[in-house]
Amino acid sequence: MLTRTLAIGLVLGLSTGAAAPRVPRRIVSLNVCADQYLLALADPGQIAALSRNARDPELSAAADKARGFRVLHRGAEDVLTIQPDLILGFPAGPGKVAGAPPGHWPTLGLASAESHGAILDQIRQVARAVGHPERGDALIAAMERDLAALPRAKRGGVAAYYQRRGFMTGTGTLIDDLMTRVGLVNLATRLGKPALAQVSLEEMVAARPDWLIVESATDRVQDQGTEMLHHRALADIPRISLPQAWTVCGGPAYVLAARRIVARLNAAR
Repeated sequence: MLTRTLAIGLVLGLSTGAAAPRVPRRIVSLNVCADQYLLALADPGQIAALSRNARDPELSAAADKARGFRVLHRGAEDVLTIQPDLILGFPAGPGKVAGAPPGHWPTLGLASAESHGAILDQIRQVARAVGHPERGDALIAAMERDLAALPRAKRGGVAAYYQRRGFMTGTGTLIDDLMTRVGLVNLATRLGKPALAQVSLEEMVAARPDWLIVESATDRVQDQGTEMLHHRALADIPRISLPQAWTVCGGPAYVLAARRIVARLNAAR
């Protein structure tokens, strides 16, 4: 999870300026997290455009679903041509979202969902905003059912979510919430680190976590930023590899990440 992760998420509140709620017909999403909620909860015909990153599998767990939908390439200029009746995106003040063109647009601001509970709250809010609250209830029920069906992890221990250039994800984050759910302790808690901190290779070796959780894109050395993750000093620490797209945003992929972590814990000897 990179620092851009912190720039995506949820300040809930729909500002329509209308006297009565109505079902929007031209919805635009301005960030990759909002894309995924929109694809899960709206009718295809309601989706006028998705963010420029909507089809990037490194960033979106719904990249396949995004194919076939219009993607914003010119930002606010494209939005003006669409004249949407609802814009989803990162909050930029009351009734405003970042990247929206000037004007009085109906908006739903989405800031960072850093916990399972926040994800469920987002689902309810977006489902109501797009006019399909029952779909939100169904998605939540499916997620809760899948999480309840997860086997109990046979192993626990201390884990570090270690990323390119030595960045480690700390407490109060989505990956921290996932660790707690499956019975792992975040090394960042032990070290008193903030939500995102740079931890040297020497400090990581000294801390000696039981697990390293890494982005699957770093499974091979690609550049100097990933080279340190493959240093021989870390070679014997078991790894749990997750696609970044499953944790960069709060959303339905939370279940996929939890399932992958538990499976790896239970497969270890």
